[in-house]
Amino acid sequence: MENDGKSKDDRGEIGDTTDAFLRFLAVEKGLSDAYQLSVAQTLSAFSKWADSGKQLLKDIGTDELANFLSCRKSAGMVGTSLRITTVHLKIYFRWLASTNRLGMDPAEPLVSPKPDRSLPSTLSADEMRNWLEGIPTDDPLGRRDRAILELFYSSGLRLAELCAARLEWMDFDEGFLRVTGKGNKTRLVRVGDTACSAIKDYLKNGRPSLVSAKTSSHIFIGIRGAQLTPERIRQIVKERAALAGIDKTVYPHLLRHSFATHLLEGGADLRVIQELLGHADISTTQIYTHVSSKGLKEMHRKFHPRG
Repeated sequence: MENDGKSKDDRGEIGDTTDAFLRFLAVEKGLSDAYQLSVAQTLSAFSKWADSGKQLLKDIGTDELANFLSCRKSAGMVGTSLRITTVHLKIYFRWLASTNRLGMDPAEPLVSPKPDRSLPSTLSADEMRNWLEGIPTDDPLGRRDRAILELFYSSGLRLAELCAARLEWMDFDEGFLRVTGKGNKTRLVRVGDTACSAIKDYLKNGRPSLVSAKTSSHIFIGIRGAQLTPERIRQIVKERAALAGIDKTVYPHLLRHSFATHLLEGGADLRVIQELLGHADISTTQIYTHVSSKGLKEMHRKFHPRG
């Protein structure tokens, strides 16, 4: 992990401890260079803030740390980044105390801000229908792209799950696909009739012309027969959305959000949606109740005599 190019004399007391702390993260904790860089950026900002107030490490208490976080928030730091910054400070000061560089850990009482619960974007059922049905299927790539989008929307797959999907994992008779999701957990996802038909059409009339000698059993492949990468599928989703005239920001996870929201609006049980999405905790799934509530408010306002 490289330093930021400044000498120790330029970096202040907190900067002097940064290299040793980053070595601890790398050697003893085995954390990645990317994580070390993120921590280094936090500590650099904290060091500058402390230096501006001529504060030494021994002067830093819980109130000072809370003040620093408040300054970061006032400067425009969003909740997720503020939460990460708090974690960085907590592990840094815990290390300082455990190595006797400080007599106590002033960050221990800090409470990490709750993560933002921003509502996911979705497309309406009509937007989804017009988009999917508008994809031309008179060539192999059109058939493939229609099958990709139909599967995303039908099953609520994560991008990595769709990339990894293999022919032997698809059961057309029962309408299920076996996938391995987060935490290496395997689950069966339902594939609707329309998506099954689109995949069958692609496998019969599209995929054979893309196959090469080195093609694996992955369902979705490119023009040279290789498995599609996540980045290429992101491009496909954006390109097909642009061709359909969709003026919203579109990405693969948007189809997953739309899948869950439309199920909930159609009356599906939240526990069923949790299982289909592969969420370990139902609290993750509950965000869709807030999305769906928009429609409920509109219906109440429209039809209730005192709405």
